[in-house]
Amino acid sequence: MQKLFLLLLISSFLGFSQENNSQQATATLKDSTTIKAKSIFGIDNYKTIYYSTENNTFHKKTKDTIISYSNFQLGEISSANTFNPLKLNLFYKDFNTVIILDNRLAEISKIDFNSNTTYKNVSFVSSGYNNTLWLFNEDFQYLELYDYASNKTKLKTVPVQSKVLDLKSDYNYCFLLTENYLYIYNYFGSLIRKLKNTGYESLAFNEAHLVLKKEDSLFILEKNQTEILPVKHPKMLIKQFLVTNETVYIYRENLLYQYQLKLD
Repeated sequence: MQKLFLLLLISSFLGFSQENNSQQATATLKDSTTIKAKSIFGIDNYKTIYYSTENNTFHKKTKDTIISYSNFQLGEISSANTFNPLKLNLFYKDFNTVIILDNRLAEISKIDFNSNTTYKNVSFVSSGYNNTLWLFNEDFQYLELYDYASNKTKLKTVPVQSKVLDLKSDYNYCFLLTENYLYIYNYFGSLIRKLKNTGYESLAFNEAHLVLKKEDSLFILEKNQTEILPVKHPKMLIKQFLVTNETVYIYRENLLYQYQLKLD
């Protein structure tokens, strides 16, 4: 009995040590900015902020100026992708429509999937390379890489089997978060990684980092890695979060907090 007790005690200690010695990332507060926004969609390396307000107007705020775009006929902006500042895309889910804007927020293209040659019921949109968009087709439950200039679908992925929570991408990768898994695709549409979702609700993506949110905690997946690490940060209600290079932005109560990311 004494030997069994000692064995359990040693096992518990080893388990505790492994848990506390595991690698993690730390987010250290550097700055905060007051901004009244309905949604914040992106922040670039030059601190340009892309956001919407309660009247469903899209804004681009630099150090010196704010320019805006409104399309009240389409209602609420469901998402906006600012990865390519020369081809910003705004998704109006209620009207199944995407608007492409240039860097002055002038309209380049309007893509109405209701009146498209081939109807598409789209629930998520993200940027691809050149004139392409990653679309999640709600009816068929797969991702499409769609070329809006030629009105052609370049590729389709295998359908997923659980509810989609979020979609983010750049020129090289596309991240699809579902209730069961995180799927990572390359720009050919090939599945290069599939990780179990253990409660993650949404994600933010930058060239170097993928950050995931679970309740009011953040986690990070480094480029070309398979282990998702916890991010140590002050406990707070996270309304929205974004990542730019080594910086994580958290937005709540009209304050945009800037945290420096560092792997311990």
